[in-house]
Amino acid sequence: MKKFSVLLAATALASVMATAAYSKTLVYCAEGSPEGFDPSLYTAGTTFDASSRTVYSRLVEFKHGGTEIEPGVADSWTVSPDGKEYTFKLHPGVKFQTTDFFTPSRDLTADDVVFSFERQIKSDNPWNKYVEGGSYEYAAGMGFPELIKSVEKVDDLTVKFTLNNPEAPFLADLAMDFASIVSKEYADKLAADGKMAQLNQQPLGTGPFTFVAYQTDAVIRYKANETYFKGKEKIDDLVFAITPDAAVRAQKLKAGECHLVPYPNAADVAELKKDPNLTVMEQAGLNVGFLAYNTQQAPFDKPEVRRALNMAINKKAIIDAVFQGAAQVAKNPIPPTMWSYNDKIEDDKYDPEGAKKALAAAGVKDLSMKVWAMPVSRPYMLNARRAAELIQADFAKVGVKVEIVTHEWAEYLKLSSDVKRDGAVILGWTGDNGDPDNFMDTLLGCDAVGGNNRAQWCNKDYDALMTKAKETADVAARTKFYEEAQEIFKKEAPWAPLDHSLVFVPVSKKVSGFHMDPLGIHRFDGVDIAE
Repeated sequence: MKKFSVLLAATALASVMATAAYSKTLVYCAEGSPEGFDPSLYTAGTTFDASSRTVYSRLVEFKHGGTEIEPGVADSWTVSPDGKEYTFKLHPGVKFQTTDFFTPSRDLTADDVVFSFERQIKSDNPWNKYVEGGSYEYAAGMGFPELIKSVEKVDDLTVKFTLNNPEAPFLADLAMDFASIVSKEYADKLAADGKMAQLNQQPLGTGPFTFVAYQTDAVIRYKANETYFKGKEKIDDLVFAITPDAAVRAQKLKAGECHLVPYPNAADVAELKKDPNLTVMEQAGLNVGFLAYNTQQAPFDKPEVRRALNMAINKKAIIDAVFQGAAQVAKNPIPPTMWSYNDKIEDDKYDPEGAKKALAAAGVKDLSMKVWAMPVSRPYMLNARRAAELIQADFAKVGVKVEIVTHEWAEYLKLSSDVKRDGAVILGWTGDNGDPDNFMDTLLGCDAVGGNNRAQWCNKDYDALMTKAKETADVAARTKFYEEAQEIFKKEAPWAPLDHSLVFVPVSKKVSGFHMDPLGIHRFDGVDIAE
């Protein structure tokens, strides 16, 4: 079965590459398969690359290579003096894509914006639970259902958001992937035909590329959107060749079978840099890798147990083995490149003997636990299996027996969110909007328990600081709140923060216009390739 799948993928890719003689085709060797194609349902960068950043647009966008906001399908916006009303003027004539499965009859209007958000924030909306087992994890984790009082159509090209309280990061939040604008007309047709799940399988938006087809776990095909409101892209065809093995991705790049790859093995970077046909781009990642304990399950419900286990982890060894030194040890839940990083925090010292004594003092003996290891490479954790093996060996030194478990990526993300999940999960995060809230509240807030908060940790004092930080626009005041929250985080230890990595993107020298993104997204709008 596995051999057949590999052959099928290779055949499909060869077929696609054969079209390059007739059009400009860029092949991206993606590290994994998307969970679906409705970005509002998910939080993984793998899924965002394949959906929100290809097919969809948002009211506002991040500029290439940064976190500065620029107009998207909204040309302009105003904010009320009390910070509770945001009014957006939409760009006229923004067209939804025409595909084999749907032909739109109208341009984008305020109706589409209202629909795109109401489905996420209103539990009685018919589209609130249209995918079995799915949920609007990001909107819920960020408290949007409680934050947004209403989303109203003022006229066809004007939409107003009214908030229950001021929210400093709100505008940046609207540039994030979950805030992509979908077609209400398309959704209405699917609902009428009894095919609502198709919205997550055959996406249709206003973005730079139009979805063509997906061969599961093998190839995703897109074509340039001929009616894109910012102008047709320079490349005609975009192909995602799904290649989970980092070594295979590197081989394909060197052989010219793909033009750009994410997350190379750290050990391969030096060799890739020597290839005269390649450029290896790099930058400090806005990321964190971590081991999240399930704080609702004994004995991990005790902070003293979590702190003891953190003392047992040799994080420097993980940096050396997994990243070949191209990362730094993490001590806080946000990276040191982000404002409000509290450098006064003292990290847990690697002290196996101290960890052993602390576990005994907490009444823990003969502990057996599971450590979950991701099946894919991510910027914050290139090889979770190797990291898990090192943690397993470290914990064995203090008398803790570890079983390493994993699951297929989409299942891993789903199961690791469960409040009844056992053990500790290796995961991480790359910032989505450049604001500390996107790490500290999105990953550790009470609203995110059962979702992005894989530690299932809810601390009322910490949560109160998150609320205060969001309700003031004063950066100095916000900084103090986040610094104090980091102290609570360190004391409570819901995670063992592991690393902040450098990020490398090897690219063919035929490619121009590609920018590394601090938010970890791979965008292909504005990209060209020499024939």
